[in-house]
Amino acid sequence: MMSRDLHDGASDGLTPLDSLDLGTTESFSDLVRAMGKTSFAGRKLGEAFEILADAARNDSCRMVLTVSGAMTVAKQGLILCDLIDRGIARCVVATGALIAHGLTESIGLLHFRCDPNRSDATLYREGYNRIYDTVEMEANLNDVASLIKSVLDAEAPPDGIWSSARLCRAIGRHLSERGEGRGILRSAYEQNVPVFIPAMTDSEIGLDMALWAIDKAHPETKGRSSLTLEEIFSSVPPFNPFLDLVQYARFIGESDELGILTIGGGVPRNWSQQVSPFFDLVCNRLGMSLRVPRFRYGVRICPEPVHWGGLSGSTYSEGVSWGKFLPPEEGGRFAEVFADATVVLPLLAKALFEELDR
Repeated sequence: MMSRDLHDGASDGLTPLDSLDLGTTESFSDLVRAMGKTSFAGRKLGEAFEILADAARNDSCRMVLTVSGAMTVAKQGLILCDLIDRGIARCVVATGALIAHGLTESIGLLHFRCDPNRSDATLYREGYNRIYDTVEMEANLNDVASLIKSVLDAEAPPDGIWSSARLCRAIGRHLSERGEGRGILRSAYEQNVPVFIPAMTDSEIGLDMALWAIDKAHPETKGRSSLTLEEIFSSVPPFNPFLDLVQYARFIGESDELGILTIGGGVPRNWSQQVSPFFDLVCNRLGMSLRVPRFRYGVRICPEPVHWGGLSGSTYSEGVSWGKFLPPEEGGRFAEVFADATVVLPLLAKALFEELDR
């Protein structure tokens, strides 16, 4: 029989765990830090807290916040505003849907619990758009469309071409000047934080912009019903997404160190991370000389498992192989919390704010 050499853990330098004693925790930061000495997702949350706190204290670090999913419909929008207003998030990359639903909050509109006794067909007839257990009213989105139209009618970029960042800044200025309620775009404008929507046409805001272009091309109501498909859908807004790409690349290239806080995954996560390979390609394929930036800090909150093979569930270590992140031996620090962000983000953010206020 093979005998086992029984070690005691401490002699091998292993880190001991501590039972979570709620009687000794007096704040959210105490609680989350103590959770870091437990196991499973609790430990990951504690690790995420330590990494974010270190990144936030690092004056040389610019933190990119990427957000997907219905976080504003889920009433998490003010947490995102706090991350911006406190100078933690220095750049935001989001889905257009998240920004649009956040705008309904900014202009004083409401979301409601979904009545489980109403069928989806009934909800459609009554003008309710269901997002899991919550509804966004179509009337809200009509008001958002009016807001977008008023901004597009009132101003234009100096060269006449819009990008998502330019439009988000214009909307944020509009909200700020009119003293509207708190919201991501207002906070971003007031803190000079760029907001990018990489998949612009996959959103209410993108559709509103397309409607604006069609309306301008056919200003007379009379005769609109006789227009053909080709006539209606031949009008294109003056919009160039590559303006976003180069503006973001300049922002990243001017940063001494980089961090990324990702809520969910999807296009915002990948678009934000691919900037390092972009720099690599500029140097390797075009023969130019640039310092290639890579993310040093990374915190991800997403329930997507890695084994499906999608980007939303991919690990930071996988990103190291693409040149997106510094490997741990070069200072890379990452934490991945596999959990619902509506449960985890409030805890993490509250703990972080307490820690930074001490």
